Amino acid sequence: QAQLVESGGGLVQPGGSLRLSCAASFRLDFYRIAWFRQTPGKDLEGVSCIGGTSRSGDPQYADSVKGRFTTSRDYATNTVYLQMNNLTPEDTGIYTCATDRVWDESKKFFGYGFGSWGQGTQVIVST
Repeated sequence: QAQLVESGGGLVQPGGSLRLSCAASFRLDFYRIAWFRQTPGKDLEGVSCIGGTSRSGDPQYADSVKGRFTTSRDYATNTVYLQMNNLTPEDTGIYTCATDRVWDESKKFFGYGFGSWGQGTQVIVST
């Protein structure tokens, strides 16, 4: 069963940076990993999506984070990262990673169905 474990959340001041990690229990080569965030009163937002190989194309990002967030993968450790720079209070939320290794049509983002999810890590951007 696909397992994902997030880490790296915390409290940061506006303008600061955080790097989130998503450790997978399986090889990343053939599956996509996406980051999502849930903020109170808003719908679940797909933040970024990265494919399993370099042939998967460039990572995708939500418009709200383009130019500030970068996702990357480490095949040696089966970990996907989300580097978040120039954070604002609007970036506050629970950040969760998910994979399309288990396909869920009801959770379709970036054109793919993400059926296996981690537990999430909280990010708070505040003074």
